[in-house]
Amino acid sequence: MVEPLLPVHPPSPKGGAPRRDDRKALEGIVYVLRGGIPWRLLPKECGVSSTTCWRRFHEWSVCGVWDKVHRKVLCELGKQKKLDTRRVIIDSASVRALKGGRTPAPIRRTAPSQAVSGT
Repeated sequence: MVEPLLPVHPPSPKGGAPRRDDRKALEGIVYVLRGGIPWRLLPKECGVSSTTCWRRFHEWSVCGVWDKVHRKVLCELGKQKKLDTRRVIIDSASVRALKGGRTPAPIRRTAPSQAVSGT
């Protein structure tokens, strides 16, 4: 489901080590995010280094892969009638408030400044 959404990378003309498998990197990323662990604690058994997983996570974030994956999963769940939209929660940490609340007025100081005079 995710593979068609990932950017394509042809082999480097300069040579070097071949690019690690995207599936292994995705498994490592999911392991870190679900476990809430630091990248450096990714087990060696994952078959890809923590640095590679972090780089791939960053690359895919910049390309907008995660939003596309999210939409695709929601569409698939909707088609299978497994998505219940009767109760939905929106958190301001994940949805930016466009033209949100008023900007508070500056607070007028009543005490003298503690800063040393520059004159």
